[in-house]
Amino acid sequence: MDSDKRFVNSKDINFDEITNLALMHWEEFEHLIRELFEKEFSNNGGQVKVTQASRDGGVDAIAFDPDPIRGGKIVIQAKRYTNTVGVAAVRDLYGTVMNEGANKGILVTTSDYGPDSYEFAKGKPITLLNGGNLLHLLEKHGTKARINIKEAKRILNDSIENNKTSS
Repeated sequence: MDSDKRFVNSKDINFDEITNLALMHWEEFEHLIRELFEKEFSNNGGQVKVTQASRDGGVDAIAFDPDPIRGGKIVIQAKRYTNTVGVAAVRDLYGTVMNEGANKGILVTTSDYGPDSYEFAKGKPITLLNGGNLLHLLEKHGTKARINIKEAKRILNDSIENNKTSS
């Protein structure tokens, strides 16, 4: 697993219960997801590696779970979105799972998925974790955080407006 040239050194991400994950820098969000899944899989000897930001082949992290029944290679994709994640992202993940020869794919977002996404994922080795699932998983591992999509949209829109007026 260590020989994959896409892997980069992981970074510890500092945040607390007042940090709005929907406003976190996308690269920090990817490292946060890696940290979270490292905690999730390390209990039974699993490892998680984060990939470089570009030319990652649609993979933000790869987990290897040594469990002989439910384990194997797991592709993890992180989407720090303020809008609904469309079915295209789920299709892309499925293609990546097949291309990587992985047992499973996990798509994690700060927002939620549309009905088409849930429908496409049915019967496939794909797990869709929305913002609520993400907060629950963080809490399970002793970390409190928050996701406020409305606040994130407002701040991001204000930022865009300010950039338009200053240029």
